[in-house]
Amino acid sequence: MNKDIIAGNWKQIKGKAQARWGDLTDDVFDIAEGNSEYLAGKLQEQYGWDREHAKREVRDFERGLH
Repeated sequence: MNKDIIAGNWKQIKGKAQARWGDLTDDVFDIAEGNSEYLAGKLQEQYGWDREHAKREVRDFERGLH
């Protein structure tokens, strides 16, 4: 899914992201507003994943939105 589409529909998508990564705070999702790089960085911090794992998680999430 195009990152502009994700950013434009972030309020609807945010709930799905929160369900998937419940350890991230509401503030993280509010700041992210569809920014996949920021979200991957926060996943990396929170879950202790390496950068590639975090990016892969975000890509898989985006693919699941189709």
